[in-house]
Amino acid sequence: MSYVFGPVPSRRLGFSLGVDLVPFKVCSLDCIYCQLGKTTRKTVARKEYVSSAKILSELEKVLTGSKTIDYITLSGSGEPTLNSKTGEIIKKIKEMTTIPVAVLTNATLLTDDALKKDLLSADLVVPSLDGATQDAFEKINRPCASLKIEEIIKEIIDFKKIYKGKMWLEIMLVKDINESEDELNALKSAVEQIKPDKIQLNTPVRPPCELWVETLSASKLIRIKKFFGNKCEIIAKFNRKGHKAYLKNVEDEILTLINRRPVTSKDISSSLGLHINEVIKYVGDLEKQKKISSKIYQGKRYFQK
Repeated sequence: MSYVFGPVPSRRLGFSLGVDLVPFKVCSLDCIYCQLGKTTRKTVARKEYVSSAKILSELEKVLTGSKTIDYITLSGSGEPTLNSKTGEIIKKIKEMTTIPVAVLTNATLLTDDALKKDLLSADLVVPSLDGATQDAFEKINRPCASLKIEEIIKEIIDFKKIYKGKMWLEIMLVKDINESEDELNALKSAVEQIKPDKIQLNTPVRPPCELWVETLSASKLIRIKKFFGNKCEIIAKFNRKGHKAYLKNVEDEILTLINRRPVTSKDISSSLGLHINEVIKYVGDLEKQKKISSKIYQGKRYFQK
């Protein structure tokens, strides 16, 4: 499978079947915390980067199996809404299955009215908003030069007014970047105008592309959660106990590979034919279980026994 991966355990969506709509790291942002590494092609141009027919063909094959799937999630290894066929893909998925469709987006392309229309068929849209001032936006998200956060916030507000599905707004907090009093006040003001169904606070829990990025403490996250009010939650860890979709044999294959020599996420992806997003979730879980550890060498993170 080139474009469909999982289902993988998601802290937000239960068992999520991922669908990748763009090639690796094609994005309108180059976020300092991205677990996939630096953006290789930064663009705001929408086009059919990946064939919708190929994506839907792969998806159809997966859906004929008996896997536990809570959401079909358009996300992957770049900004999914850059694919100009996003709306068509969502509609075709809805014809195939009753499983709800989620779209994880950085929201930068909502200035395009055609995209707003595309997303109306989704059951859940999760836009991210990491900074509500241009300074914080540029520091944490490193956007294409044409992108202005004030315009993006306005478009999220406008989209929420016409969208009938659920909207959860994700805020990724990075120490010393967007967690000052001024930045949090600006974010809260934006959130109050957007009126999402939930606000989800996050902080980098997987190795980020910039090694100097630091996470927030649990106590700081709890204080910020209270600041945002009752709709706000800290994204909890996913409990995979008792579920079959998280494959033990994949875990074993990764451990066998790591036993031979230290490897990166990309090495594991290439060797085992797994999507990079799937690899990151597995190695993250193995690290938490203390079955493997990791170290940085020449700017790359290697996993070892």
